[in-house]
Amino acid sequence: MSAISPEEFNALLNEKLPMAAALNIQALSIGKGTARLLMPFGPHLTRPVDVVCGPALMTLADVALYAAVLSAIGKVEMAVTSNLNIAFLRKAERCDIIAEASLMKLGRRLAMGAVELIAAGTDDLVSHVTATYAIP
Repeated sequence: MSAISPEEFNALLNEKLPMAAALNIQALSIGKGTARLLMPFGPHLTRPVDVVCGPALMTLADVALYAAVLSAIGKVEMAVTSNLNIAFLRKAERCDIIAEASLMKLGRRLAMGAVELIAAGTDDLVSHVTATYAIP
């Protein structure tokens, strides 16, 4: 069972992570060590060629892994990203983005996970992300 619900996580985003709230990121579901988030498309996310920009995709991935980490350790707000690697695989043209995050390893001080960013309504993998979180 998850240590944090999607509703609790969404409230945390609105209160403590204004950048994620500004991007309208929201948790759809959270399980122990997993999270599924949505970033709805909007013109504020685009590059001049009308594709979702890399910084927005990186933010979504980071927030998704944060949700997966908190699902395992509880509401530890100061768990922070210590490393994030992203591979941009294809353009995300004017679409909502789904993030599917999962923990690969959870230790006492570090959590490592992976995130797949998918163009909503398709099976198109937009980006693959691995990241590490430091746990206080």
